[in-house]
Amino acid sequence: MLDENKYIRFDWAAKRMLRDKANFGVLEGLMTVLIGEEIKIVEILESESNQEDERDKFNRVDIKARNSKGEIILVEIQQSRELYFLQRVLYGVAKTITEHMSLGEAYFNVKKVYSISILYFDLGQGADYLYHGQNRLVGVHTHDTLKINTRDYEGIKMVAPENVFPEYFIIRVNEFNQVAKTPLEEWLQYLKSGVIKPDTKAPGLSEARKKLTMLQMSPEERRAYERHLENIMIQNDVLDTKVLEGIQQGRAEGIQQGRAEGIQQGRAEGIQQGRAEGIQQGRAEGIQQGRAEGIQQGRAEGIQQGRAEGIQQGRAEGIEQGIEQGRAKERIANAQKMKAMGLDTATIMQITGLTADDIDSL
Repeated sequence: MLDENKYIRFDWAAKRMLRDKANFGVLEGLMTVLIGEEIKIVEILESESNQEDERDKFNRVDIKARNSKGEIILVEIQQSRELYFLQRVLYGVAKTITEHMSLGEAYFNVKKVYSISILYFDLGQGADYLYHGQNRLVGVHTHDTLKINTRDYEGIKMVAPENVFPEYFIIRVNEFNQVAKTPLEEWLQYLKSGVIKPDTKAPGLSEARKKLTMLQMSPEERRAYERHLENIMIQNDVLDTKVLEGIQQGRAEGIQQGRAEGIQQGRAEGIQQGRAEGIQQGRAEGIQQGRAEGIQQGRAEGIQQGRAEGIQQGRAEGIEQGIEQGRAKERIANAQKMKAMGLDTATIMQITGLTADDIDSL
């Protein structure tokens, strides 16, 4: 049995039902809640990105509408991640501006564009489920906001920046996890789970309760709707599988590359550390070996030099001793001659330097 509080998904309704003028109230409610002022849609414009190929039938839905001020509102519902999503959003806004300007038309006729992106995938990092941005002209030094004079001047009406620059709304549906209390939160609850409170007062949701109930679908419409939901589940499963395979492959390649780089870096650091330790150890061993060889060589050289000096000194001392012995013998011979000539002992002592005992023993 179908849940009476369960309603057709917004992406399906946007593709099949909300383009009818009778159902404009649903879209008007969403835009009123986001923009903060009552929005009236006067027409749905053609959107060439709303293609009918097999993938886009369930992956992306675009609605382009014009409100009572002549402003253009782009609503995009996207199921899966896109690599250059923000660039495409910017391109879509710029293309919309130029598409709705005739060649030679005055720039005064440029209309403001609201870009509303309803995303069922994780885009970037952030704690909020709704992000809003607009170009503002802020003083670099004074930090004040530039205000354009809006008075008429010779029939020319100036436009303030906030009334001409595009505004961007990004709704991250998967990040909404709270009890719905405000109209915006009620809309997020419907976008995420297809549930609408029976007593809702949120703009657009009371119309949705009347016109987007699954109970009103024919059996053929319900089968097509169920195929749509199944396609979304299959696509998300395929994407999750690819992400998991990518993570596993990336991890394997990372380990392989990390191992190769680790080996290379380890080898380089090992060589560097080995060289440093080798120098340190080599220096210590060199000092030790040098000291041992120095002692050995010093001993040998000392012996050799000592021998040479000993020979030299011995020779000198021997010569000196020989000379002295020769002189002593000569004195004795002279003393013998003087004693034979009859000289007295005192005279012989004075001439030869011998002692009286030496002379008497001759």
